[in-house]
This record gives sequence, C-alpha cells and structure tokens, in this order.
Amino acid sequence: MLWNCALRSRLFFNKSISISFWGHLSNIPRYYNTMQRAVVRCVPSESKLTISFTLDGSQKHMLRDQSEELGKVLARISNGIIKAQAKGKKSKKNICNEPSEVVEPVVRLHYNGDYVANDVANFDAWQDGAVLHVSEVKYKIERNPPTFTIAELPVALLAGFPICPKLEIEFGNLNHCIFTWYKEQAPNQDSWIETGTGRVFTPSNVDIGLKIKFKCIPGNETKYGVAKEFVSSSTIEAGPGACTFDSRHQYTKKVTDHSTLRVLSYNILADIYAQTDLSKTVLYPYCAPYALGIDYRQNLIKKELLGYHADIICLQEVDKGVFNDSLSPALDAFGMEGNFRIKEKQHEGLATYFRKDKLQLLSQHDIQLNEALRKDSLHSELLDNLSKNPILREKVMKRSTTLQVTVLQPLSNTSKPVCVANTHLYWHPKGGNVRLIQIDIALRHLKQVISVEHPGASLLFFGDFNSTPSSGLFQLLSQGFVPKTHPDWASGGPEEQCPMELHNPFELKSACGEPSYTNYVGGFQGCLDYIFLEPRMLCVEQVIPMPSHQEVTTHHALPSVSHPSDHIALVCDLKWK
Repeated sequence: MLWNCALRSRLFFNKSISISFWGHLSNIPRYYNTMQRAVVRCVPSESKLTISFTLDGSQKHMLRDQSEELGKVLARISNGIIKAQAKGKKSKKNICNEPSEVVEPVVRLHYNGDYVANDVANFDAWQDGAVLHVSEVKYKIERNPPTFTIAELPVALLAGFPICPKLEIEFGNLNHCIFTWYKEQAPNQDSWIETGTGRVFTPSNVDIGLKIKFKCIPGNETKYGVAKEFVSSSTIEAGPGACTFDSRHQYTKKVTDHSTLRVLSYNILADIYAQTDLSKTVLYPYCAPYALGIDYRQNLIKKELLGYHADIICLQEVDKGVFNDSLSPALDAFGMEGNFRIKEKQHEGLATYFRKDKLQLLSQHDIQLNEALRKDSLHSELLDNLSKNPILREKVMKRSTTLQVTVLQPLSNTSKPVCVANTHLYWHPKGGNVRLIQIDIALRHLKQVISVEHPGASLLFFGDFNSTPSSGLFQLLSQGFVPKTHPDWASGGPEEQCPMELHNPFELKSACGEPSYTNYVGGFQGCLDYIFLEPRMLCVEQVIPMPSHQEVTTHHALPSVSHPSDHIALVCDLKWK
C-alpha cells in the first residue's frame, strides 16, 4: 500500500486507457524469453479501458472500466490463458487418454522494479516503461505511442499523377513519420521493389499495370509506433496525356516569397452534379462517362492544384467527402491547411486553404446569406425594401447560398491581415436580381468584419459569382454602384421587380481582368468567376495565362478527359504595397 500511495502521488491521471499486446501467449515458457511490446492508450474523453492481445494466435479484446482495479484485469488475462490451456489439454487427453495438468500463469505488472499493487486503478497502473510479466514473457509498456487511426490509399491511380494517402495520426505528428513506397517487381507477383519515400508518390508510365505498397511508421518527437503496410486495390493506369493546366504550371513552378501572395479561385464541379442524368445526357454529353467519375477527376484536380503552388486557394462546389478524403490529405502534404463550409441541406460547399508557413488563421466569420438577412440587424434596411415584393423575398430566402470568410495574417508582417471571402452565388440565368441582393448582404457583412473585428485588413473576394462582366453585380463590385434602373432588377420578370440603389463599401478591382470565359460547356461560354482585391494594399504582379482555346476545345468543351471541371481556375500573383 505504501508503493500504491507513492505511485498515486507521482502519476498523472487520464480517464481512458487502451492496452494492446503483440505476441502469442501459448506455450510461454518454451518459446518466449525476450521482451515483447505492449501499448497503453489513454484518452481523457473516453470512460472505458480496452485491452487487446493475441492468445493462441487469436486476437482477444477486453472492455473494462478505466477505474477498475488492476488485479481484476490481470486475473482476467490469467483466466483466459487457463481456459485456453484447459481446452487444449482436454483435446490432447481425448487423443492420448491421459490426464494433463493445467498450469496457472503468473501475471503481474512491474514499474521501476517494484510490483504494482492489485488495488491500483488502471489509469494509474499502466505507465510508460512499466513491464507486464505473463509467466516468463515480459512486455514493455509504451504509453500513448504514435498510432495511425486512418491510413488509406486512393482507389484510382494514374501514371504521372500524385498519390496522396489519407492519414490521421494519434499521439504523433505526420512530419515525424517515415513513409516508404514499393511497386510490384512484376504484375501479380508478391515481390516488391522500393520506389520512393515521403508522403506523396507519383508513379510513371513504366509503373502502368503494377500495384503499389505503402509502408508508414507513425512517429513523434521521441519515438515511433507500429508500422502499417497496405497494398493498392487497383493497378496503376495510364493517364490522359497532356492536360489543360500543364502549360499553366510553367508559370508556377516555385512557391512565391513573402512579398507576394499567389491566389486561386476554382469551381471544381461537385460530384453530386457531375453524376446526374442531366449532366451526362444534356449538360456534358460530349464528356466520356469515366472522365465524369469522381476518382478520375480527383486525380486531375489534385495535380492541377498542387502544380500552382498557391498560398491561398478558394474552391466552390466541394463535396464534403472530397474535402475530407481527397483534397485535404493531398494539400496538407504540401503545407496547406483548409476549412470547409457546407451548404445547408446540400452535400457540397466552399473550401478555403492557406499555406501554413506563410499565413496563420486569425478568425472565421462564415454566414448563410438568407439567415443573415433574416436575423442580423445589419441588413434590416435591405430586408424592409425586399419585403415590398413578397415573391422576390421568398425566392431569396429559399436559397442556401453561403459566404465563407477567413481572416489570415502573414507570418512575415503581422500588420497586414487579409480578409479572404469565398462564395458561390445563385446559378439561374434569370436570377440577376437575386444575386444583387446576395452580394449586398455579403458586402455589408464583410464591411462589418473588417471595420469591427479586424481594422485595416485587406479584402480578397473569390468566387463563382454566376455573373458576366455586363451584369449589375460586376458593376457594383468593380465600379462601386448599381442604380435602380439596371436591367438585372427586371431579370426575374415583372412579378419580381424590386429595384433599389446599392453601394459597395469597398474599392475593388478584378485581379484577373475579364477573361473571355471561365465556364465553357456545350451550351454556354462566359466569364462567371472572379478574384477581387483592394488596390490600396495589393497590386497584381502576374496573372497566370488561361489555357488556350484549342486546349479547352480539344474534346469539344469542359469537362473532358484532360480537364476535371466545367470551370477554369483563376490564378494570379499579388504583391504587397
């Protein structure tokens, strides 16, 4: 009991422990004389203790309360071994007709050379460096070693396109892990050749037809955990050859320095829209069905995004699963951190990523535009005017359009915060009046964020605005004012008219100008996407050229086997003044 009290005084407390044992416990005296490995997992948010170990070649699991006394757990382990021995002896007796003796194993836990008392609670007992004795077998306890909780390879693998596993680690850091890639020596042979290291591997054409194996060892600053190995479910296939973005990557081979921000806006075409019958038969009938598949398109999207080496990436039409399982693992491997904002009652939304070694997150101020209009007094005047036309008001209120607002701060100059806004406005060709209402809500909210929360911050406004340069929205953003007489107020017909004057509280400029088109499909070509900036803080240093018209139309229109979306990414370099 004295040892028990001393132990309690020097141990820290956690609420949940998981213990894992490796090695066979059968025939212990005969075969085992070396130190084995045991893992103890402590998670404060959990209330149960899980013990896993191999007994007679079978994995056993025990679910116990974390406050239970150690002696009960040790007795349970011992009883399990006895039952296994008894079952084996019984079978042997039936064969030989001779009685056989069951030997009770000695199961104890040691720490610093002393026995741990049986009445010590589990969360106190299992300490890093303790030794578990099971007869003559010794297990060294490792408390909270780094462990991969998720380690998965993508399904579709293309030659020339980066393979980025989805990895999540507990008690570790991906920067301290060891990653090794292997490829089959020949198809369908269990013989492997090491072919690369690091989190990302890009296969070449010589690897077509082969599977790959990925070995990852979790680590942190002080130790490594148990390695995981897994083989791809499919072989590497041939890529599409030249893509529309290959020539653009010639302008973005390197990451910019701290005096410049490379920014990108891109509607990547959500899978929930690409896979509809309307998309396959009406919108994109010219696109090969396999090229509309999410796995194929994600290979192209990841390669395109990674090749731009952007500091800020704003994406629209991002499927939730794509954000979690594909984009974030890939971009994280290249130093990007991202946030996601889903649309209400939708499976897609907005994503904003930023480079972690150049920018840090200060705050987020996302809103759903219709909710802000309904509840925020900031928009009470607009709501009163809109309420004069109940039909238009109802139409606006039904839209789940979202504004993602991320305030970032350059690590090299903390006096220059950047307010990054990202949106995807109402899509309908006759919805110019709705979009004017939506953009007014967005501008008022952004003004409030900057003037109250982050004075002096510079605004960067990204998005698919679904508005051409002749629209009232573009006039409002680029010229600062839209009159009651603008034709967009009548875009929904006489029953939706509710004209009003709108003013832009910011002085904004379209960083990429007015391209001939940013959306190119069979039935429409036009400029709908923009990056707006405040010229007082930033100036445009370089606009990455758009793909040539020949590249865009090689396969008739977008998307295609060489381009993953019906939109084209806008990319430019902005220099601090």
